Amino acid sequence: MTPDPFEALGLPARPDLDDETVRAAWRAIAAATHPDRPDGGDLARYTAASAAYAELRTPWGRSEAYADLVQRAGHDSEPATGPLPPIADCDPRADGLPRHPLAAVLEFPARIRYGRPGHLLLRAVIAAALALGVLQLIPGTTAAPADITGVITWFVLTGRRDLAPPPER
Repeated sequence: MTPDPFEALGLPARPDLDDETVRAAWRAIAAATHPDRPDGGDLARYTAASAAYAELRTPWGRSEAYADLVQRAGHDSEPATGPLPPIADCDPRADGLPRHPLAAVLEFPARIRYGRPGHLLLRAVIAAALALGVLQLIPGTTAAPADITGVITWFVLTGRRDLAPPPER
């Protein structure tokens, strides 16, 4: 397997590729190399492309893979596939000003959209069903608020993995 996921999909190593470009490259390779093809496909290339697509399918993943390539190339040099984007494009705080307190709230919809919104919705439905179940089974008892607090805590702690990472990481 190649350590360069961009190379595995035949894409230029750039963090600003759009989702559709990455998806189209993956589909072309998958169609040509899938093991279920009549000619048997190319399992090694299909596996490498699958792993590369899993890594590059989100903008965050592409920027992380690009950063890894730059780091492997050395701190003083850049990869041969293109220059680094300007720092102001990568770091919203490149101007040295402190981050606005509401920035995390404003980024939340994008973190949901670029994360795994289906999984997050499923967790929300499960949490709501459990909370309603608690209210139906033990209404008015002192344990009900504690149980509902536990369900909400479970949702918040496990739902974080379905969000895209914040941009400042």
